[in-house]
Parts: sequence; structure tokens; C-alpha cells
Amino acid sequence: MVIQGNLSSEQLQLFNSDGYLVLESFASQEEVESMRKRMEELLDEFDFSSDASIFSTKNQQETTNDHFFESAEKISFFWEEKAFDEDGNLKQPKELSINKVGHALHDKDAVFNKFSSSDKVSGMLRSLGYQRPVVIQSMYIFKQPGIGGEVVPHQDNSFLYTEPATCTGLWLALEDATIVNGCLWAIPGSHKNGLVRRFLRDENGVHFDKPSPCYNQKDFAPLEVKAGSLVVIHGDLIHQSFENQSSKSRHAYSLHVVDTNGCKWAEDNWIRRNVDPEPLYSC
Repeated sequence: MVIQGNLSSEQLQLFNSDGYLVLESFASQEEVESMRKRMEELLDEFDFSSDASIFSTKNQQETTNDHFFESAEKISFFWEEKAFDEDGNLKQPKELSINKVGHALHDKDAVFNKFSSSDKVSGMLRSLGYQRPVVIQSMYIFKQPGIGGEVVPHQDNSFLYTEPATCTGLWLALEDATIVNGCLWAIPGSHKNGLVRRFLRDENGVHFDKPSPCYNQKDFAPLEVKAGSLVVIHGDLIHQSFENQSSKSRHAYSLHVVDTNGCKWAEDNWIRRNVDPEPLYSC
């Protein structure tokens, strides 16, 4: 089947200028509800006495372990940093304590696979010039009320590097995302400055090859969006989100895509799959 691009020239111009693009009503209400309902089921089935780990972007080197590495090809659960009391007990129900579920929902679950491999996702990637795209990771992010953790400024190409760099982030709001409950923030045009640093995996674990630059918070613009909106994020765009200190969650489904046509997956990326992912299409 020939995949046709579905972005207008104006949308592509905006994406190339800002490094991100908001596509309102990209997912239908039915698609949003089906993914939220499926995640409720997965959480209900999750035995929280089994293997899980804390996820933090502030202390990523310390909290990265085998559970994290193995999640590349599994559906794995990660706790919020502030989910536990001093004695190691959950302070609230497990469904309000999970930071995210990843990193292979698109592979291992039919509901999430249906959206991830949909024609509209492929058409959007075709517009961006992808020849043989693969979804390399997927995450369901909860941004829990009161404890939803901060995601520090970063670039997606740091974590999912190809030569040449080809990562694009697809961030689908499953609930309204506002300044109050921890929406995305980005520095418009920052993708034009190139990749700042990389997140590497070696025999000692994971680490960044350079310290993070200091960013001026005045340069960031909030990306407040309604449920069903998709934010398309250039791999070199500087973006972040703050803690959710509100009483409302901010669920989102996030995909990261790389090209495999004329591109080499970096062997020192944190993801090391045993089975190569299937391309969404090939032109």
C-alpha cells in the first residue's frame, strides 16, 4: 500500500520553523477512551509486589537498572519518585502511584498497536520524509495529581540516536494538558541548534556524555492542548514539563519513531532489542 502524506505545506513550514507541531483532534474520542480503558485494565492486572522500579529524569543514572533495560521489549511499570513513604510503603493506590508504563506498548498490546500503526500516523510520518520508519519505544505517561514528576529539559535524539539523527516524538494527549497539570513546554526553534549531548549505555550502565546546559525558563513556551491532540516533536527540540501539583492527572501516550532507511541505529543507545522492530511502511 502506498502511504500518502497528510500534512499541509503550512503545517510542515510551521514544524520546520518551531520544531514542533500541534495537530488538534488527531485522535478521536473513541480512540482516546479505548487507550485509557485499556491502561486501566493493565493497571488492574499489575501485581505491584512484582518487579518494578522508580523512574526519574533527574536521577536517571541512579534509577536505571535491568528492569529499565528489559522494558525495551516489554510492558513494564515504573513508580513515581514520591509514591512511597519513608518505610517504603505506597502513600496512595497503585493506579495513582505509577509514573509511566513502557516501552513496548505499541508492540505488545493490540489497543495501543492499533493507534501506533494507523494510517494517519504513517501518513504524518510520510509527510515528514520518513522512508522506512519504526516505532522504537512507546510510553503511557500518567503525570499523577500532586506527585507527577518533573521532566527536565531534554532532546529526544539524545536517547534514541541514529546516524544521521532521525528521531521524532509523537505525544498524544489523553487528557487536557494545561500549565496547571503539567503540560509540555518547548523552546521554539531550538532544534536548529543541533544535538547538545547524548545518553550512552556502556558496561558501567548509562550516563550523559556532557553536562546539561543551563536554559532560561523565559525561552520556553507552554503547549496547552486538548485531549486527542498530537504534538509532533523534532528530535533536537528542547522540551520539558514541570511537576503536576494540581488535583488533576495529565495522561498521555508517547511514541518515538526513527527511520531505518539509510540510517544506522547507534549501538551505545540504551535500547538494545533482541528482535528488530517491524517498519510501519517502506517506500
